[in-house]
Amino acid sequence: MAEGKYFYGLGRRKAATARARLYAGKGNLTINDKPATEYLDGNKTFLAEVTDPLALVGKQKEFDITIKVSGGGTAGQVDAIKLAIAKAITVGYADLRTTLKKAEFLRRDPREKESKKYGLRKARKREQYSKR
Repeated sequence: MAEGKYFYGLGRRKAATARARLYAGKGNLTINDKPATEYLDGNKTFLAEVTDPLALVGKQKEFDITIKVSGGGTAGQVDAIKLAIAKAITVGYADLRTTLKKAEFLRRDPREKESKKYGLRKARKREQYSKR
């Protein structure tokens, strides 16, 4: 990969959107211009989950990754980042697509928040029934 070139991937989950760029490097992970450990508040579970696609294909130390993520909560953002990284890997290495697909890293979780309905408190929650 030439200098300045990168592989790009876009991932979404719930209300979160993540854009990942994989550069040739030493394994640095930056999320919204902060180190990943700082952005994820040192949560080792989330940090391990973000790097799962790289660990599966054995390329943790080959790329410097910059991620821009917005919307949603932390868990949704982590899933969006994971999908974005997996898609970016497939752009650069098409032969790894089957490996990532079997491990279900290229599957977008389609569950979204249901919209609120008129006359109800939330999407399905009603007011409490009163007999008298």
